Amino acid sequence: MTAPTDHPKKADTHAHASAHSDALRLENVSVSLAEQPVLHGISLSFKAGHWTSIVGPNGAGKSTLLKAMAGLLPMQGSVHLFGQPLLSLARQQRAQQLSWLGQNEVTADDLRVWDVVMLGRLPHQDWLASPSAQDHAVVETALQATQAWDWRARVIGQLSGGERQRVLLARALAVQAPVVLMDEPIANLDPPHQVDWLEQVRCLTEQHTTVISVLHEVGMALHADEVVVMQAGHVVHQGASAEASTHRAIEAVFDHRIGIHEVHGQWVTVPQL
Repeated sequence: MTAPTDHPKKADTHAHASAHSDALRLENVSVSLAEQPVLHGISLSFKAGHWTSIVGPNGAGKSTLLKAMAGLLPMQGSVHLFGQPLLSLARQQRAQQLSWLGQNEVTADDLRVWDVVMLGRLPHQDWLASPSAQDHAVVETALQATQAWDWRARVIGQLSGGERQRVLLARALAVQAPVVLMDEPIANLDPPHQVDWLEQVRCLTEQHTTVISVLHEVGMALHADEVVVMQAGHVVHQGASAEASTHRAIEAVFDHRIGIHEVHGQWVTVPQL
């Protein structure tokens, strides 16, 4: 599997991105939902060209944090994207630099797969302009990369949950943004396609794309370069996925109900009964 290839507009964005060691930086970010505090003064930075996974128990604030990074929620504090305040960027510029794959996204069931993925090209198109040959090429590559090419003429409503998830991933890839935010991207994917997703993420980081994912599957999250561990709206740890301190922090937020062990060169989680 390969990630969609660069095109002229994206090359300029990545040249700009490569000048910054941090792709995203959060400073004292707090978020309340329905007047209830959810995030409490979070300050974090995410290295450009790295994959960072966010883990923690239910209700830790993982998805809320990801939405705050994308500028999708009102918040206190600030988010900087490649050194610029996120909210100061024009909507189209932000859409070109940040690609979003949300959890349980709703898509009209009567849309064709091809048209859904083409939506990822909108940030690069002029108002009311028809898709270019480049747009078509990028969409085809994204569908091939997610193994969804054979369904391109089908409507979303005819697909299973796992198939739909692969189409939505293709749409996120078609944006060709230097930062990709994914909330539970492997939900509904069977194990072989979870492995395909891991390969896709590695292809993206090799192209210096920054990937930030929220994952419930701790074993999958430990394949990332770095892991952010959350609990009750706070970040309790950020570190390399192979560090013992990261493993201990993960075990602690899950009340030591899991243990992390190395098996055949990979970190796996084992229930602690």
